Amino acid sequence: MGELRLMKGNEALAEAAIRAGCDGYFGYPITPQSEVIEYLMAEKPMERTGMVVLQAESEIASINMLYGGGGTGKKVMTSSSSPGISLMQEGISYMAGAEIPCVIANVVRGGPGLGDIQPAQSDYFQAVKGGGHGDYRIPVLAPASVQEMSDFVPLSYELAFKYRTPVLIISDGLIGQMMEKVELFEHMPRLTDEEIRERYPWATNGKPAGEERRILTSLYLDPHILEKHNLHLQEKYSKIIANEVRYELIDCEDAEYMIVAYGSSSRIAQKSIQLARKEGIKVGLLRLITLWPFPEKPIDELVEKGVKGFLSVEMSAGQLVEDVRLVVRERRKVEHFGRYGGVIHSPEEVLEALKSKIIGG
Repeated sequence: MGELRLMKGNEALAEAAIRAGCDGYFGYPITPQSEVIEYLMAEKPMERTGMVVLQAESEIASINMLYGGGGTGKKVMTSSSSPGISLMQEGISYMAGAEIPCVIANVVRGGPGLGDIQPAQSDYFQAVKGGGHGDYRIPVLAPASVQEMSDFVPLSYELAFKYRTPVLIISDGLIGQMMEKVELFEHMPRLTDEEIRERYPWATNGKPAGEERRILTSLYLDPHILEKHNLHLQEKYSKIIANEVRYELIDCEDAEYMIVAYGSSSRIAQKSIQLARKEGIKVGLLRLITLWPFPEKPIDELVEKGVKGFLSVEMSAGQLVEDVRLVVRERRKVEHFGRYGGVIHSPEEVLEALKSKIIGG
């Protein structure tokens, strides 16, 4: 067993970055994720592993620092909350286009606009539909516990470098601020410059003698060359869809109705399922771990199995529900239940919504 600690979700994310061999964190404080940079500053990872921690002058500066650091083959990371992630969208699109690996964490707060500092899930569209300009996608992981806030950091780096892409960890103010027991993984050594040169021949860490210059860019002025590059990206996204879908099925063996949820909403939904089954209502939960790629296959299989209806539970006005409907294709009833603006739903409210919208609707 690894080292056990009682930690906030934001602290677990920060400690995981150090242990995952992160070379550089560049961020800017914004509630409810400010503990990430505060923890890193207090821990002084430069003394522990040589990791650089820098508070940039803005979110725009921090995402472009990731472009520079990730372009050299280094493990880099930033974190923010909803308005700050919006400011990063141009840079994320640039990095997706230039195929630069990095890890980004969004601890979502209520919106739109400045909103409040309470938890929400209303950044789903921004996360899974690209968010910035152009045809691109990035893998999106949705932790549902403080433990997964830690575990998903090395996983994100694995995906980022396997596919040369930014990877987003999307949490919320509830998971970021809550405290739970965490089993920390062992330290992973940071790669040396020589190891980076051997592993990542694309990295811009000096022009080797006799080789062409290494240029990482998303600028292609010839439309035919840009189209070829887009086809390459789409082929990569197809591989991610084929290989990296992650989800969890809970109490689905005999389920007649399904709740679909992720993150903190999925935790609340688990209690709703317990309450429902005490009343003799057979309900299961599909917990999304990857929001993109989206778990289409298990939804299809549940429809074929005879599930009568799906309730999308989310702290938003209805975003995840659209992707569920796209997969179900009107073969079964699909409804949405959400709370807005940072209000957290209760297990009892979810159960009542299931009864009124799906079972009795």
